[in-house]
Amino acid sequence: MWRAGRVLSWRLPGEGAARLCFGIPPKPSSSSQSNSSPRPKAEKLRRRREREEAILSSQHSTAEDKAVKWSEKQKIVYTTPTPAGTKKDTSSLFPSSYSPEYVESSWYQWWEKEGFFRPEQHRLSHSVDQTFSLCIPPPNVTGTLHLGHALTVAVEDVLVRRRRMQGYRVLWLPGCDHAGIATQTVVERRLLKEGGKHRQDFTRQEFLREVWKWKNEKGEEIYQQLRALGASLDWSRACFTMDPGFSRAVTEAFVRLCDSGLIYRSEALVNWSCALESAISDIEVDSKELSGQTMLSVPGYENKVEFGTMLTFAYPIEGHDGEVAVSTTRPETMLGDVAVAVHPDDPRYQAVHGKQCRHPFTDRLLPIIADSMVDMELGTGAVKVTPAHDHTDFLLSQRHSLPRLTVIGGDGTMTPSCGQWLQGVKRFDARQLVVDALVEKKLFRGKKDHAMTLPVCSRSGDIIEPLLKKQWFLRCDEMAKKAVEDRQLEIIPHYYTKTWKNWLSNISDWCISRQLWWGHQIPAYRVELPNSADKQEEHWVWGQSEDEARQRAAVRYGVKPEDITLTQDPDVLDTWFSSGLFPFAMLGWPEQTTDLQRFYPNSILETGSDLIFFWVARMVMLGTELTGQLPFKQVLLHSLVRDKHGRKMSKSLGNVIDPLDVIHGVSLERLQEKVKEGNLDPREQLVAMEAKDFPTGIPQCGTDALRFALCSHKMQGDLSISQVLSCRHFCNKMWQALRFTLGVLGANTTPVATLEEVQPRNHSMERWICSRLYSTVVQCEQAFEAYELHTVTSALYSFWVHSLCDVYMCWSSGRMGGPCSVLYHCVSMSLALLSPFMPFITEELWQRLQPRGPGALMRSFSVTSPSCQAHWHFPEEERDFLLVQEVIRVARSLRSQCRMTKEKPASKSFNSSKITLH
Repeated sequence: MWRAGRVLSWRLPGEGAARLCFGIPPKPSSSSQSNSSPRPKAEKLRRRREREEAILSSQHSTAEDKAVKWSEKQKIVYTTPTPAGTKKDTSSLFPSSYSPEYVESSWYQWWEKEGFFRPEQHRLSHSVDQTFSLCIPPPNVTGTLHLGHALTVAVEDVLVRRRRMQGYRVLWLPGCDHAGIATQTVVERRLLKEGGKHRQDFTRQEFLREVWKWKNEKGEEIYQQLRALGASLDWSRACFTMDPGFSRAVTEAFVRLCDSGLIYRSEALVNWSCALESAISDIEVDSKELSGQTMLSVPGYENKVEFGTMLTFAYPIEGHDGEVAVSTTRPETMLGDVAVAVHPDDPRYQAVHGKQCRHPFTDRLLPIIADSMVDMELGTGAVKVTPAHDHTDFLLSQRHSLPRLTVIGGDGTMTPSCGQWLQGVKRFDARQLVVDALVEKKLFRGKKDHAMTLPVCSRSGDIIEPLLKKQWFLRCDEMAKKAVEDRQLEIIPHYYTKTWKNWLSNISDWCISRQLWWGHQIPAYRVELPNSADKQEEHWVWGQSEDEARQRAAVRYGVKPEDITLTQDPDVLDTWFSSGLFPFAMLGWPEQTTDLQRFYPNSILETGSDLIFFWVARMVMLGTELTGQLPFKQVLLHSLVRDKHGRKMSKSLGNVIDPLDVIHGVSLERLQEKVKEGNLDPREQLVAMEAKDFPTGIPQCGTDALRFALCSHKMQGDLSISQVLSCRHFCNKMWQALRFTLGVLGANTTPVATLEEVQPRNHSMERWICSRLYSTVVQCEQAFEAYELHTVTSALYSFWVHSLCDVYMCWSSGRMGGPCSVLYHCVSMSLALLSPFMPFITEELWQRLQPRGPGALMRSFSVTSPSCQAHWHFPEEERDFLLVQEVIRVARSLRSQCRMTKEKPASKSFNSSKITLH
């Protein structure tokens, strides 16, 4: 199906169909295609409107929301003088309650200074010599992180901390991406706001100095956010995609790919942002659903512009009394029409096949062609053909050898070919002028509402214009074929594998050039030869430097180097090209560095499922082509973070949450200020203001609670702040459990028995808790290996709360005196298992517990190794005690229903110590 004005079924050189660019790739169905047809546009818009109306009418309030009650907790501050990087003093008085502010102070600076995050700290004393390496998906230096980044950080940090505790030589590399379009746009807006200057008011070098100022400010802010999230990254190896070493790798990659014939220069249609005056990638295009006539604000226009309508006008048939009526959503492009197309089987147009129409404004003769691509049921069944401004029309021009006439320039104004009455007029102003002229010539046949999807530049808010431009392209078919055929790459969850293969099997060439100043300037040079007769013919060479390019040109064209004039292409490479080199360029490639030899290929790549094509596929293709190896052995994908209303977190919806606001807490007023600071239309701003989880702001939850919550939901991304708050309560449960443990152990600092020496007494309760711990360890180990982190968190929560606290500690209260080895090892091992998820509170509690531990003491939980005794498995006790746990659960539930006071001890309403197992 095709028509003039369609906007979503594009397939660009090097890009996939735009339908695959947004949201989570669907699970494969039973059919041969991995992605079924999308819902009709009107239906999608209706559902979105229903969600918005529910939010605005407060129907979204759930029992969960009403049940969440929060009273401001006492904030306890760690006041002991602790110079940055020195170990925190845990010999001080143990606070009576958990406070994130107290717990999270000082630890990270100590970890970092001690080098616990560097692979050089690897210790062979408790493990075989193995490596584990990965790189962080480099965040853009355009602002602060949001909860989507926090999910990535939490999952990756769990993986690296666990491997580090197991004794692996671990490298987790931090970095930032220069984000060409996004960063340049932000800096341009700042310069305009602060000084009223545009980019063109600066030289290229002057403007780039302003961008570097922004990068140095924002890049450090992002790194501080990562530290606040507890990310155990090796900061000594931090990498930025515009660093000199990385830039050399980008140049090397471009030159090698050109030499091998994989990069070429050609003229083709691209996504063009007139506001940026640059081509952009599909991932930088947002889809705006319109149900009908809609007035929208467009950059550069004082008044709103009408969209969501279809206009019909007639082309008179040359030498005939009849006419052919065509419909379009973009009447301004009719100046670029070169033909009218109908379906060959459409009986309405059988008589006009091969005839011509006369263009009313340019007097050109337009052939009436027949092609099966035309949808007879759409509009009048006849469509205008504008190859220079429509992707499908471009393909049609190739099939029928039609000319391609550009009528809209890169700045969004009409070109001289349109005639003096339109030359220099902005495209959407020209729209109304064209309609008025058609009315005057009595060729206008009507207008009606039309549901459509409008492509919008996510960086500038501009409406995307398909334009015919000479660009650099990367051939992807052979590289993609290798990626599909390579069975060594494992994608997790496995249901993404079919989607991956289907997309790569239908990939097009990739447009890699961008018309920007910020980025890696393309190392290609236009060659001017002496006495060249044809000044229009282009000659290009490339090289590591201008001198190398000059020598190449001299050899290629048989002239002296000094007789050649070279001009470097002012364009820069697409950000995704340089980020596609990240796994090996960050390790020093193309030099054969020690890091490259030791840590490449990476062990795993973990990232959001929305990047499977735009980043993951490109890393696989470029890595395999340039290094001869897959850049990583496994790809672990998590879904997009969504708010509790099921909406994807997006700046365009105003529902993104800064993880620091969850960690430290934030007032409702500040949340509303952040919404107002965004560029939202009034309705979206109103929805965003109403959709917040907490009507009084977000309480302080702490880093550990946020991380634990993010890893606890099957990586589905459906997160609400109330769930994080529940994890904060769990932190307090852990805090109180350790206070109890230290009370049981008493003031006697005699070390407890080692794990090997511990033999649970014949008492069934001790045998049961030891067996429960063993079963939990086994379950966690299996889930870790399968990357089912939600299973690990569920098992640890269940053991800590329902087994250790609710049963064993209740039973042990008042029964034990002096050191208790079983209690010690149950708590210590549970903390070790929780440490990758909750590094701050587990370090704090373990440091207070370990003086009672056996043998030599480890410096930090970051480098310890949990283990469990096989002889602690007592399945009979576990099975028999299930009934006891159920009785306890029912008793506690009844106590809660009867509103028993907190002062009444649990042991008086239900005394578990009276239970004896037989």
